[in-house]
Amino acid sequence: LVVGIILVAINPYKQLPIYGDAIIHAYSGQNMGDMDPHIFAVAEEAYKQMARNNKNQSIIVSGESGAGKTVSARYTMRYFATVSKSSSNAHVEDKVLASNPITEAVGNAKTTRNDNSSRFGKYTEISFDQCYQIIGANMRTYLLEKSRVVFQSENERNYHIFYQLCASAVQPEFKHLKLGRSQENNLLFI
Repeated sequence: LVVGIILVAINPYKQLPIYGDAIIHAYSGQNMGDMDPHIFAVAEEAYKQMARNNKNQSIIVSGESGAGKTVSARYTMRYFATVSKSSSNAHVEDKVLASNPITEAVGNAKTTRNDNSSRFGKYTEISFDQCYQIIGANMRTYLLEKSRVVFQSENERNYHIFYQLCASAVQPEFKHLKLGRSQENNLLFI
């Protein structure tokens, strides 16, 4: 088992000028350690290893709720799209993450630490052609917290989708579901 580079990134909870195209181009082609630690340095090393050794690479983005995992993954995808010069796929991160609102409705819930906490994991696979340009991506999600459907701790809520469905109960297309207000459905919504 081989463990590669580990980068600890901290979510500043505000936009910083360290993720723009100029910074991407500064890290592109650089060797690991030649520049400051950065998510782009990790992405560049993975891209370089893929091209040099013709082997698949993995980047694991991990952290607590609100740590910035989705944002870090988005920066990584943008880096790949930019350095691979995938013009038709220049906004691959937008395409891959376009499913986020649906995924978050089904997989996010209010916890005591975060009003929009992901209770699921994501696996994103980016495909490259022989010229190492992005040709597609596939995102898979897996639910980590099934128990939340039937039980929530004090001051926490079920998945957002249940509340959104109840809020839509007055719409004609939802009448057949016989939904009520979330407070009335106390078996599912605490």
